Amino acid sequence: MAAVNRTTAVGVFADRAEAQRAVAELKRAGFRNDQIGVVTQKHDEHGAAGHTATGSKAAEGAAIGAAAGAGVGAAWALGIAAGIFPPLGIVAGGTLMALLASAGTGAAVASIAGALIGVGIPEDEAKYYESEVKAGRTLVTVKADGRYDEAVAILRRFSGYDMTTRAQATTGTAATARTAASGGSVQLKEERLHATKTPVQTGEVNIRKEVVTEQKRLTVPVEREEVVIERRPASGRAGAGDLKAEEIRIPVKEEKVHVEKEAVVTEEVSVSKRKVKDTEQVSGTVRKEQLKVEQHGDVDVRNKGNTGR
Repeated sequence: MAAVNRTTAVGVFADRAEAQRAVAELKRAGFRNDQIGVVTQKHDEHGAAGHTATGSKAAEGAAIGAAAGAGVGAAWALGIAAGIFPPLGIVAGGTLMALLASAGTGAAVASIAGALIGVGIPEDEAKYYESEVKAGRTLVTVKADGRYDEAVAILRRFSGYDMTTRAQATTGTAATARTAASGGSVQLKEERLHATKTPVQTGEVNIRKEVVTEQKRLTVPVEREEVVIERRPASGRAGAGDLKAEEIRIPVKEEKVHVEKEAVVTEEVSVSKRKVKDTEQVSGTVRKEQLKVEQHGDVDVRNKGNTGR
């Protein structure tokens, strides 16, 4: 059932023990006693379902809100108070017990359906659930307070169903006997696992550049000029002119090194993703139907074809 505008989750259980386990799991998940409601048929000390004969109003009032007794109260001793409702032939606990026991709500809660309407169940569904309880099944409700999907998942885990999923609720229900003059056929079904894959992010890689500084040395050949003075002896001949001061200026040059820097590409890095195939083992519990043949009296039974796995 879709969770849109739903505040109360519902589970119908053919097996009372499964309902008890569901209630225990709900409590472990953090749902409070005042959020969980339970309704089941009252059983006598011999385990038979049925209505309890009513005595005086005082006796009836004393039963409501008390421990259910005869093993029923102990069965729901999960922190949810249980009370017997003799007029309805049921045992109720939690929020549903409070509604059924409330004198102020009058005729609106004179039935199980009325109590269910009180917790927000539509009338047509409430009547269906009432009929399920009267048929011997156990009803569990959860006022989810924003945790509807979680509550439904817990109820379904223990084979609880609602009005929209009742067609699938075949486990634990009584098999319908068929009598055919010329035979018939029965389909056997089994559950199979189907795995689906969903991509999820497991991490990420960041690629970035950083600038680091290091010292480099270059050896550069340079040229410079130097003055060479050569002195040779003269022959002693007379020189022309008078003695005078004389100066020769010779410029001397050398090469100076100037360092310039330029950015050059030394490496290219490409980043890409690729898919790597792997395998994972998944497992789950599945159910299958098996054929059981019971013979009564002097009957010969011969199996043909596939006799099962």
